[in-house]
Amino acid sequence: MTTTPTERSGPGVTPDIVRRLIAIVGADAVTAQDDLMSDREWPLRDPYWIPGDETYTAGVAVHPETTEQVQDIVRLALETGVPLATHSQGRNNGYGGSSPRVGGSISLSLRRMNRVLEINEELAYAVVEPGVRWFDLYDELRARGSRLQVSVPDLGWGSVVGNSLDNGVTYLPYGADFQAPCGMEVVLPDASLLRTGMGAMPDNPAWHTYKRGVGPTLDPFFIQSNFGIVVRMGVWLMPSPEAYTPLLLTVAADGDLPRAIDTVRELRLANRLRGVPSLYNTLMAATMTGVTDVIARAEKGFLPEDDVQRIAEETGLGRWYLRSALWGSREEVDLQVRQVREAWQRIPGATLTVQGIYAPDEYARIASISDRITAGVPNLDVIKHKGEGFGHIGIAPIVPMVGERVMEVVDLVRDIIEQRTGLNYKAGILVVNERSCALVSSINFDPRDPEQARAAYATARELVAELAARGYSEYRAHLDFMEDVAGFMSWNDHAYRRFVTRIKDAIDPAGVISPGRYGIWPAPPGSQPPRS
Repeated sequence: MTTTPTERSGPGVTPDIVRRLIAIVGADAVTAQDDLMSDREWPLRDPYWIPGDETYTAGVAVHPETTEQVQDIVRLALETGVPLATHSQGRNNGYGGSSPRVGGSISLSLRRMNRVLEINEELAYAVVEPGVRWFDLYDELRARGSRLQVSVPDLGWGSVVGNSLDNGVTYLPYGADFQAPCGMEVVLPDASLLRTGMGAMPDNPAWHTYKRGVGPTLDPFFIQSNFGIVVRMGVWLMPSPEAYTPLLLTVAADGDLPRAIDTVRELRLANRLRGVPSLYNTLMAATMTGVTDVIARAEKGFLPEDDVQRIAEETGLGRWYLRSALWGSREEVDLQVRQVREAWQRIPGATLTVQGIYAPDEYARIASISDRITAGVPNLDVIKHKGEGFGHIGIAPIVPMVGERVMEVVDLVRDIIEQRTGLNYKAGILVVNERSCALVSSINFDPRDPEQARAAYATARELVAELAARGYSEYRAHLDFMEDVAGFMSWNDHAYRRFVTRIKDAIDPAGVISPGRYGIWPAPPGSQPPRS
């Protein structure tokens, strides 16, 4: 039986608080604790967390529709001392989902703030609220007959704002170095409003066109932090090119990865490859391209090296598969294909396939999962073959784009994951700029099995520590080991952490907004849990 919001509340969330939340947003916009996972399509916890463990369960969830309602909820949190845990779509599965770092918090879901506020055709940007998904922005652009397209991630169900605020990776040219966000409106911990950059001046038309301002630049201040609640954001768009050409590049042997990395680096530095090229080992490539028989075999148990090599050869995926694309005029694309081919063929046994050349009105006929993503067409095809027994945790250190360095980290992570889980290593290497990459590694487990889930999280913590011992940190962190990651950023007696703690203590001494996110807590005694 469904529980009404006032019948059951989490720690610290009293019936009076629930009634006051209902007064702000209405009863249909408040979700009781018992119902946080009842909607299978829209859960309010990470479905890949340990079953039965309530450590990161919110006390209640509230779904405002306006900035004014967000401000009222912040005022309520200030008055009552019950913290808020904010999220946009909460689709951060494998990294903690929408769960709060402090159990019993009020989950502040911004999913209903889902308006596309502006699309500027001339200057190629949009302004969106945090509930706007990649699907929503894409559909709005198509409905308007726009010439513009948006750089999308692998899964289209997430929030444009939320993904950006966690340094989520997208793949078109504005995905490189997270260039798309520009200009934010933010509810601060005292419930007041701030506009960043040129938005600090009333009616300044350059707000979403210029990434700086006068004085310190604040947009990055609200990324991977808990210093405010972003309620609108500008996002740069790209004019649809005359020609879009997806490329499939492979290498034949696992040991060819260093040469592949060095080749991609030089192509990126020379501006012959743009966007965010991404490499996948054989079994991850099968997942990314939807080779269902290989996915099923890999999920049943460990595949020996000879079997993986055979799969690489029979499927044409190679031992490392590079997804990339070219955008521009037909002449530019033809030239760059020749340049990329010339560089890639220096690797023995490597292949390059031109998947097609498409005009903007031809994207609907693109069949490949990967090619739709680099065309800016959001979809969910990467996960459509996953059953209820699939769960994962993401580990993603940033590594300089030097082939031997990347190979060393791949070997380290592969050895630990395969030894601890008994499953094959699945990896993606996202080339986020010309000089560094994110090694995204998946620890897979059955989220219905508490023992298997706990073992997976123990493996993740071990990996974080082993990587830190070699000088590598994550580009984003799972809720459960944000504290570990923050603790390893220890140069000069944790100078960075002491600095962000002072900022938190100055602007949010009560810890109203997402306390503990990325290890940032207010300073007063008792507000910070003991370090593990």
